[in-house]
Amino acid sequence: MNLIRFSLSISQEVKCYSKFDKNLGNCANLLGNVGMDDCCLNTHYGYTGDDGKCKSCGPPLWSEWTAWSSCSVPCKEGVMQRRRECHGQGKCAQTTDPMKLLQLTLETKPCFESDCCPEQGHWSEWGQWEPCSVTCEKGMRKRMRTCTKPPPKCGGSCDGPSEEKEPCVTGQVCPMHGGWSNWESWKACSGTCISGGLPKPTQQRNRLCTNPPPSSVPPGNQCPGLGNEIRDCVELPFCPVNGEWGSWGPASSCSVTCGVGVNEMLRECNNPAPAHGGQACLGSNRKTTICNTKMHCPVDGEWSQWAEWEKCTSSRGKINCRKIGGSQRRQRWCDHTAFDGKTCHGGISDYRPCFDIDFCNFNGKLSEWSEWSLCEPPCGEGSRRSREKKCTPDLSEYPEKIGYPVKTTAYFYGIPKVKCPETEPPTEIKQILACMNVPPCDR
Repeated sequence: MNLIRFSLSISQEVKCYSKFDKNLGNCANLLGNVGMDDCCLNTHYGYTGDDGKCKSCGPPLWSEWTAWSSCSVPCKEGVMQRRRECHGQGKCAQTTDPMKLLQLTLETKPCFESDCCPEQGHWSEWGQWEPCSVTCEKGMRKRMRTCTKPPPKCGGSCDGPSEEKEPCVTGQVCPMHGGWSNWESWKACSGTCISGGLPKPTQQRNRLCTNPPPSSVPPGNQCPGLGNEIRDCVELPFCPVNGEWGSWGPASSCSVTCGVGVNEMLRECNNPAPAHGGQACLGSNRKTTICNTKMHCPVDGEWSQWAEWEKCTSSRGKINCRKIGGSQRRQRWCDHTAFDGKTCHGGISDYRPCFDIDFCNFNGKLSEWSEWSLCEPPCGEGSRRSREKKCTPDLSEYPEKIGYPVKTTAYFYGIPKVKCPETEPPTEIKQILACMNVPPCDR
């Protein structure tokens, strides 16, 4: 069993958070400043130090892979990448090889966008000018052109506008019709509050027929409508009462039973409460102080990765090179459980039906091409991908499913000796191609 060890010496003071997102690497719900060891009494917590980066108090675990990035080029062949990070106290991988560490945190694969890249088109000649937009004074006229000589391809376009405008003069004088100016602001109400049984106070605003005034020759029209407006004052307030805070209530017990939490005190805006549009109390109704239980929180177990499948065996004796089913086992371990934390849910062992074909002789044939591998290295120059054809054994005489009372898919254990016909190509063919447009490695 692997336990997380914490130093009892005086540790660096950090900002302690009660939540850490394992996938995003973000901290949330700031508790306050405490020593790093005290903050990490709870392995679900996170903290930030002098560098401002959020770190997990838990055991070292890989985050989920990010979504694949967009293709590195907008057309033809490029690559996509995805990444993950190691969060927690310690290292997720024991290797010190920079390339192996890079391959654990970065994956690259080819991508294919459209078969062609955008090509720009060119404009036709300008068309004839259209008639002037007005029949008197000055207006505007326009002419058009089309993106057809040649037209663009694969989503391209033509540079510049398709329309051109210029002023035009008719030589005719237009009459000037009167226009209202903007309304003036409403004047003050005739009273300061509403009294029952009396007419409501009113307020008035005015406007002038000066924007523009109507012309004399040729004669323009007067402004339509009235030059003043009167309305009732219906929203006069009662005298406002501003709120004031009451006394602080007693402090609550610590919000947690282990690690670092908070005590909380509350107050009410009731001394007096705000009324008739008065202002609410300024400040917060909640005050917290940090509390430290000095008790380590339970550390729940985390399953290790499954070990490799063991040899295919049977209680009925030797089954190698025989069409007699056996069983394979693989195991995993519940790591990190400490301080009365929960053990892992599920079983430590997994079984599946199998046939032992290790070193057995088979006739075979060359397989179809495999899927393209990931690009290696995943960044920088010299990145390549590969696929292969292999001489595979003919297993058609073995049943696909075995077991009792329920039959399940059977797996094959071992490396058989496979002979492909002499008319077939070599027993293994490998094809290697360069990955295109691979981004440089981060420094």
